[in-house]
Parts: sequence; structure tokens; C-alpha cells
Amino acid sequence: MDGLAFYALCYLAAAVIAVIVSQRVGLGSVVGYIAAGVLVGPVFQVSVAGSSSLEQFSEFGIVMMLFLIGLEIDPQMVWRLRGKLLGLGGLQVLATVGVSTAVGIMLGFSWQQGLLFGFVSALSSTAIVLQTLEEKGLLKSDGGQASFAVLLFQDLAVIPMLACIPLIAGSGHGASSGHGGATLMENLPAWASAILTLAAVGSVVAAAHFLSRPIFRTIALIGHREVFTATALLVVVGITVLMSSVGLSPALGAFLGGVVLANSEFKHELQNDIEPFKGLLLGLFFMTIGAKIDPAVLLENWRTVLVATPGLIVLKTSVLLPLAWFFRLRGAASWLFALGLAQAGEFGFVLLSIGGDRGLLSKEMVSVSVLVITFGMVLTPLLFALSDRIAILLEKRDESDRNVDQPEQGTIILAGVGRFGQIVNRMLLANGYKPVVLDYRADVVDNVRKFGVRSFFGDAGRPDLLESAGLAKAALLVVAIDDPDRATEIVMHARRSNPGIRIIVRAYDRLHHYKLRDAGADHIVRELFEGSVQAAGMALLSLGMHPYEVEKRKSVFVEQDMAGLEKMASLVDADIPAINNPEFIAGFNDIGKVIEDAMMGYRAGYDDIVSRGWNAPDTTSIHVPRTTVVK
Repeated sequence: MDGLAFYALCYLAAAVIAVIVSQRVGLGSVVGYIAAGVLVGPVFQVSVAGSSSLEQFSEFGIVMMLFLIGLEIDPQMVWRLRGKLLGLGGLQVLATVGVSTAVGIMLGFSWQQGLLFGFVSALSSTAIVLQTLEEKGLLKSDGGQASFAVLLFQDLAVIPMLACIPLIAGSGHGASSGHGGATLMENLPAWASAILTLAAVGSVVAAAHFLSRPIFRTIALIGHREVFTATALLVVVGITVLMSSVGLSPALGAFLGGVVLANSEFKHELQNDIEPFKGLLLGLFFMTIGAKIDPAVLLENWRTVLVATPGLIVLKTSVLLPLAWFFRLRGAASWLFALGLAQAGEFGFVLLSIGGDRGLLSKEMVSVSVLVITFGMVLTPLLFALSDRIAILLEKRDESDRNVDQPEQGTIILAGVGRFGQIVNRMLLANGYKPVVLDYRADVVDNVRKFGVRSFFGDAGRPDLLESAGLAKAALLVVAIDDPDRATEIVMHARRSNPGIRIIVRAYDRLHHYKLRDAGADHIVRELFEGSVQAAGMALLSLGMHPYEVEKRKSVFVEQDMAGLEKMASLVDADIPAINNPEFIAGFNDIGKVIEDAMMGYRAGYDDIVSRGWNAPDTTSIHVPRTTVVK
């Protein structure tokens, strides 16, 4: 069987299957795409006529990625993280490049090859690290913020790295890996080449700033979505052709264009239109990388891969840890930062591919290096698990060194001391209770310890951290984190581990309330409800209503809402989304009938309830229909 349809079927099937499996086991989509490339290439020997054209086409994925990175550059965010971004990020890249280059030269590589390996080693996997930090709820922690700043700097550092590879390779090392052949500058003198280069960069910046807005505005007025999408792709491809024609990196031009358009009113539309193409083409690029891997090379060089993979992790950790301490990341935060960034990243594949095309590396060296990066990505979840283990060991060591007046283990556990949890913690402390505090921000943990409170750094959703805090013997657990899914998991685990514990938990909304109730929570507080009722009461006071009357009406409103909330519990079906549950919708529309009538001007029933004073309403006044669904 032959033909374009057959090859498309093979590539798409391999990508879908491999990426799903890779995501399921927690390795990320990049490893899945590389595995798909191995399947269609070395394993099943599926080859496509004109594969070099396929590779060049897939390289547009890199260009689009850098264009989107440029669009994401927020000047305020960059300014807020300027210390870590420039200081920590810059030193990390320079130190890692320097150490890796020196090690490469010591191992017998040329300085050009050593420098290329240094570039690759300095980069970490943005996709895997950010996804893992987000899943663990650690992105806003000290270590997470430092990791984000360094990853952002690494993404920016790719631009000069791409520009340096042709310079260190020289004119005699292979052909350019760009999207075209000869450039406009081949027969021009040096001064003319410099002017042409500056003119090309200036054209990109000027066109993005002055021409893009009126063009996109005109297309938006036409109302054809597909034309806007085509124009977005035209911008990226046009920049690529222009930069390639003058011998510059297309990625550099795409990044500059993205930065200029970052403040455009069409920014989000551009992102939404280009993101799917970027994902597919980037996936295709990683598949072409995997297709280049030769199983025979792995069998011949398995010892090298086995040594180089942990060697790279150790090298990067030895650079990252001192930098973390220098920038005042202490304890668990420093290990989270160092081990989280200890692998090489996706852009390493790009640099290796270009280095191979430029003649800096042989095909075998590229294959071995790709294997080292891939296995490093595979080990990333284990590195994060090691970071968690080190955090627990450090906490136990610190506990043995502290001699403060503490309650018995696990009297009260407070999970999360953000805006919500801080108020709970302050009130408990003011009344003589000292909870065990769990939070992922080291500065918060240190501040709480000043009050003699036992505190643990880390994700409150980790069962081992909850057990270390004394969950098995705790009398009360207060869950104050702002992640609904993680809060539900904490309640479920706590109820299983300690059936007798009392659980108070912060709920996001009504539906979350029901999930927490099913999970085993005793008292559920909707995070915005009480504050909103207080604000409404102040509004009534401002309008001249008597304070006593305001309190009565607030009480009635709360009682009606709570009674309706309880009535609705029987209508919730965990297997059916609320929007597709006709009984739930009918009940939701009817539970606040008294209040809704009052809102429409029919206040007789509402005023009657208010006149009862502080008595709770009869549950018969909450109208929940017993509907029969016709299927």
C-alpha cells in the first residue's frame, strides 16, 4: 500500500496512540510524539518520498511556537520577575553552558560541539515542568515562581542560541536547515549585508506595529473566521520567508513579530488561530526527530546513554542548587527548583537537529543525544517525587531541631493559608488554638512558625504530607485551598484515614458543595456567599433601611438559600452533568421561588417570612418539584 493517504494514516494513528499512552503514564506529549516517530520510522519502516520536505514543513512548528512565546510576553510580568528572570535565569544559562562546554571538551569533543551541547544542557522542558507544577499546585510557590522565571529566560535564550549555531559551524559545515536555499546576501559586500539584515528586522517590527492592526481590523469587520486564520498563518509564513531570504533565523523574526503584537487587541484571536497549527506541526517535528533514532545506535551506545542521562541530571543539579541558595531559595524550595529543572528540554531537539544539518554533529551523535534528552524527560516525574521526599525529610529534621510550645500532634490541621485560610488561622490563634499549617509557600510557612505554629511546606493534597501532620489523630481538619478538585481529594482521603475527624472545607460553588458533601465533609462554606450577603446588607443600610430590618432580611435570605441547597442535594446525579439533568435544572429554577418573586416585585410571600423574625422558614416554603422525566 502506498500514497499520501496511507502515510497520513500511519503518522496520525501513531501520534494519537503514542501521545495518549504517554499522557496516561505522566510522561507528556513530547515523549509521545518522539515514540510515535520511532514507530513509523525505525520500527515499521514507514518512509515518505521527499521526507526532507516533510522535515522543513514540520520546522514551521518551531517558528509558530516562538511567535506564540513572543505574544505571551507581558511587560508587567517580566518587570515583576526581573530579578529572577535576568539574575537567576541568566546565571543559570551561562553557568550551565560554561560547565557543559568544559565537560564536553574534556571528553574529547571540539569546542564547537561542546558549546552546542552546552546550549542543549542549559534548556529545560517548559511543557513538562510547568504542567507538573500546575498539577501539584506548586506553580505559585517560591520554587515554582523561580522555575517559571528561569524557564521563561531559557525560552528567550533560544533565540541567540539559534543565531549562534551557524556562526560556530562556519560556512563549510553542511547546508542551512532553513526553508530555502540561497539567500539574497550571498553576493553582497559585508556593509550591504548588514544593512539588508537590519532592514529585514526593521520591516518585521514596523509591519507588525503599523500594518497588522488595520489589516486585522478590516478582516474582523468582514466576519469570515477562515480569512482571519489564513491571515494569521500568512503573518508567520511571511516572516519566515523574509528572514530566511536574508540568512537570518526565521524563529528570531517570528519571536520579534510576536513581541510587537503582544499588546494588540487581536492577540488572543491570533493565539487561538495559530495554536492548533503549532501543536500539529510541532508534534510532526518531534515525530521526525523520533524517526531519525536508529535502534541499532541505541544498542551500540546503551552504556553511553545510561551514563550520560543521569550525568546530565547531576551536572544541572550541581549548577542549580548553589544558584538557588544564592538567590535565597531555602530548604524544600531549592530542591524543587533544582530537581524540577534538571532535565533537558524540547528546544534541545531543535538545536540538535540544526547542529546535525550544519555538520557540527554526526547522525549517530544526534541520535544518542536525542535519546539522552528523551530519557531525561521520562525521569522528570521521578525527580519531582524525589523533591517531595527530600521536603519531608527536611521538615522532619527541622521538627527535631525546634523546641517550641506545640499542641499534641494533629489537634487541628489547616490546609492552605491564602487569603481565606489566613483569616481562619488568625482567629484560631487569637482564641488560643495552634493548628498544624500546610502550605506550598516557604515565606508563609516561615511567618506562621514565628507564632509557634507547626507548619509544613508542600502540597496539602499529598497524602504523605497529611499523615506527617498527624491526620490519623487529628480532631479537626480545615481545608482552605482554592483548588476545587484537590480540596475534594483531601476530604476523601481524610475521611478514609480518620473516620472520626471533623472536616470544615471551603467550597467553590453549589456543585462543588455537593461533591464535598459526598466526599465526607461535615461543614461546607461557600467562599463568596457570606461576603456577598454582607455587602448586600451594607447596600440596604446605605439605602436607609433600619439595621434590625437588614439583619432579618439577611437571615431570611441565607436560610432560604441553605434550605434550598439541602433540598437540591437529592436531585444531583454524579453521572449526569448538571446542565444535562432536567430534574436538577427544574429544581434549581424553583428553589428560590420566594426570593425570585420578590425580585420581580411580588414580595408578599417574602415579607411574610421576614415578619416571622428570626424563626427558620418552614421547609414546605421551599418549592422543589417532583418531576417525572419522560425518556
